[in-house]
Amino acid sequence: MAKQEVKVSWKDKMAFEAEVDGHKIMLDAAEAVGGEDRGPRPKPLMLTALAGCTGMDVVSILKKMRVEVEDFDITVEGDLTDEHPKQYYKMNVIYTFKGKDLPLEKLKKAVSLSEERYCGVSALYKKAIEVTSEIKIID
Repeated sequence: MAKQEVKVSWKDKMAFEAEVDGHKIMLDAAEAVGGEDRGPRPKPLMLTALAGCTGMDVVSILKKMRVEVEDFDITVEGDLTDEHPKQYYKMNVIYTFKGKDLPLEKLKKAVSLSEERYCGVSALYKKAIEVTSEIKIID
């Protein structure tokens, strides 16, 4: 089995610097809780991980299907619990494709393959929470 590692180092106050695949990402808290808002919070990066993982899958699959889109956005909405530890109990992935005469069935197939077979982030999250999705097309 493959192993991956991320190093996160405390900088000061509430700030941490993560090194991921040779790239540095600053994490920080809002000023209201002692941070300086120098970077994103950790929980929204969970939404980012899901969007990036499934997005890369979908682009790759559509390329193999020879489906060309003008633009493609993924929005991930996460619903948090009210009580501590505050955690996501549901995520909804909105795939928005832009292009002329896009084949809906192929878009659905690409999304389905990502969600059910290829995206490891989605597979892990689905073991713990409800993950739903929808497709929007803009001509």
